[in-house]
Amino acid sequence: MKSTPVKTCSPGRIEEVWRREVARFNELHPESLRQHRLAGQHFLFGVPLHWMQDWPSPSPLFLREAQGSRITCVDGLEYDDFCLGDTGAMFGHTPAPLANMLAGTSKTGLTAMLPSVSTASVGERLACMFGLPFWQLATTASDANRFVIRWARAMTRRSKILVFDGCYHGTVDDTLVDLVDGKTTARASLLGQVYDLTQHSVSVPFNDIAAVKAALATGEIACVLTEPALTNCGMVLPQPGFLEALSAACKEHGTLLALDETHTLSTAWGGYAKAYGLSPDFLIVGKAIAGGVPCAVYGFTSAAAQRMRDAKQAAAPGHSGIGTTLAGSQLAMQALAASLEQIITPVAYEQAIGVANGLAQGLEELIHGHGLPWSVTRLGARLELQFCATAPTTAAQAAAAENDALTAVLHLGLLNRGTLLTPFHNMMLAGPATGHGQVARLLANLAEMLTELGA
Repeated sequence: MKSTPVKTCSPGRIEEVWRREVARFNELHPESLRQHRLAGQHFLFGVPLHWMQDWPSPSPLFLREAQGSRITCVDGLEYDDFCLGDTGAMFGHTPAPLANMLAGTSKTGLTAMLPSVSTASVGERLACMFGLPFWQLATTASDANRFVIRWARAMTRRSKILVFDGCYHGTVDDTLVDLVDGKTTARASLLGQVYDLTQHSVSVPFNDIAAVKAALATGEIACVLTEPALTNCGMVLPQPGFLEALSAACKEHGTLLALDETHTLSTAWGGYAKAYGLSPDFLIVGKAIAGGVPCAVYGFTSAAAQRMRDAKQAAAPGHSGIGTTLAGSQLAMQALAASLEQIITPVAYEQAIGVANGLAQGLEELIHGHGLPWSVTRLGARLELQFCATAPTTAAQAAAAENDALTAVLHLGLLNRGTLLTPFHNMMLAGPATGHGQVARLLANLAEMLTELGA
C-alpha cells in the first residue's frame, strides 16, 4: 500500500493501523466477501459497475437495504450513511413519496416515448425552483452535459469548449482533460481514447479569470461548462467575484455559460446559481433530481431556446445526436414530479443544512483539538475534510493536499465502526433524514481513528 508522509501521521503508523482495520473488516464482513467472490464469476471485478470496487475495503459492502440515511449490509450490520449514493440519494434512500409513486407504476407504465400528463406541471416546478423558463430531460447528467455542448456548438457555430482543471462532468469526452505544465492534456487514466481531445477542449485553472479571458478572446469557445464549485478533485470553492466575472466575460465574447449543478444542488433550494444570483445560459442537474431514479434535466433561457429552435430548423431532418429513447420516460417524469413536489423542498434543505452545520463545527473542533493542519470546506449540506490548513483555490492545490494512504485508512476505520463516507476523498453529505446522533457517532469514530493513528 502506497503511503505519502505527512506531518501528523507517520507512514509506518498508517500502515500498522491499515493492516489492523483490514483484518477487522474481514472478520466483520464474511458474507460481503463471499458475495464478492461469487459475483466475480460473472461481473468484472465482482461488481456491476467497476467504480464500486473503489472503496478502500477488501471488498465493497454488499447491500441488503437502504432507508433514509441508514443502510444495512448482507452481514446484517447497519451504517450511518454520509455517502448517500455519492449524491444520487442526496435527499435520502427511498423517501416515502418516491416509494409510493413506484408502487403505482404498474398502472401508468414505465416508458412510451410520449409526454406524460405531468409534463406541464413538472416544467412549472423546474422553472420556479431554478429560475430558467425552458427545460429538457436526459437519462443522466453525463447525457445532459453532452447535449448542452452539442446545442452550444450548433448555436454559436464554434467548435471548442472551456472546462476547468479538475472538473467533473461525468463521461463526456470533451471534459476529460487536465492541465499539465500549463497545457491541456487528455487524462492519463482514460481507457480507449482514440482521438485528440485537446483539439476541441481547453482547460484553465479554476478561479483564474485572466486565463479564462485569454481563452475566450480567441473567439473559438462555444461554451464554458463548469460546476459553480469544483467537487470531484477535492472541493474547491469559487473565490469572491470569480463566477460573476466569468459570466461577464462569456457575455463579452459571445460564449455560452453552462453550470453543472449535479453536485452543487446541495447548496440550497434552487442550487448554487439561484442562491448566489447567477444567470447562466444553461443549467444541468442530475443524480438526485428524481430521487435516484435515472433522470437529469437541463434548463435554459428564453434567448437560448430561440437559438436552439433556429439551429434545429436549419438542420437537415433526422437524428440530431441529442436525446435517448428513455429520456423523459413515464418513470422518470413521475419520479421527477414526486421529487419536486414532496422531496426536494425548502424544509428538506433546512433540515439537511442544519445537520451539516453541526458536522462542520464538530470537525473543525476535532481537528483543532488534535492540532491538525487540516480544513473543512462546505457547500450547504455537502462538506469535505481536506489535509491542508487553508482551503484550496485550484485543483492543483487540492491534489497537493491529497494523501491516499491516510484517506484509505480513515475511511476503512470509519466503515468498521459503522460510518460510511464516499469512496472518493473525504466528502460527507447530510440529508433531510440525517440525525444529530449520526453526526455525533461520526465525530466519535473519527476521534478514535485519529487517536489510533497518533495524530
